[in-house]
Amino acid sequence: MREFTSFLAPLMRSFVSFRKASRRWNEESEFKLLLFDKYCGKNYPNALELSQDMIGSWCKKRETELNDSCRSRISPVAGFVHYLRKRGMTDVMPPEIPRAEPRTYIPHAFTETELKNFFAACDSIPTIPATKEQLSRRITIPVFFRLLYSSGIRTNEARMLRRDDVDFDHGVLSIRNSKGQDQHYLVLHDSMLPLMRRYDGAISKLHPDRVYFFPGKNGGFRRAIWVQRNFKEMWNRHNSSYTVPYALRHNYAVENINGWTDEGFEFNAKLLHLSKSMGHRSVESTKYYYSLVPRLADIIEARTDESAVIPEVDYESF
Repeated sequence: MREFTSFLAPLMRSFVSFRKASRRWNEESEFKLLLFDKYCGKNYPNALELSQDMIGSWCKKRETELNDSCRSRISPVAGFVHYLRKRGMTDVMPPEIPRAEPRTYIPHAFTETELKNFFAACDSIPTIPATKEQLSRRITIPVFFRLLYSSGIRTNEARMLRRDDVDFDHGVLSIRNSKGQDQHYLVLHDSMLPLMRRYDGAISKLHPDRVYFFPGKNGGFRRAIWVQRNFKEMWNRHNSSYTVPYALRHNYAVENINGWTDEGFEFNAKLLHLSKSMGHRSVESTKYYYSLVPRLADIIEARTDESAVIPEVDYESF
């Protein structure tokens, strides 16, 4: 992670340390605060203290932003201002955070053909141009999206997964950067573990000292835009419907529930286990995924096919 460099750097470091001690911080928030730090250093190089103009110009909603995107971008900065105000370090008012927008998106009901098309595209990324980033992309994309599909992990959890969070002996992931900051664990699908091991060996040749399991260009974690851009490119190669990466998490919950034929206590026990593995604080959150997705015939009849979930990927050439 890069260092804070503007005149606000000492205060920002204190703020981050406080939030980490309170277990109310994650690396994505730190990255967004770093962007504000860079903005202040570039646009106010001679400033000695925080001003209302700095907050107003940075936190103003951009024409290309939705409310939720703006909320996500400026929330760490708002927290920083509140931190300073409570300690008498500034009189600057915190930014007004846009109201959350109601979600109207209905998760996509994947068909077997669509998923096969998608993963076929993931497995067909060319090696040209033969740059380090292109080679890394070719290795990473097939594994990253199979991890989302086979585990129900959140996209930010996968992006910020550290290498030492992966237990290769037992096939267990430790999820630290989760929604609500709650750490939880999940067990990998039996066919995912060997793929993760092969990927680890291949990517280590390109990034021998990496911290993150899916490293970015500069050694940090992959950004949300990387996930969105690559998912869209792979999906649109052979599919015409619209969907987003997060739909893979919805699909995971629905496929699991539809695959259970037991009733009574055993069903409830499985639902609780699924809820915990997905990082939900309550079973109701897990049920919500199922309520959003139309119960189409192909979803109800679908069953986990190990060969379909994790096709073989040849990494011997990397």
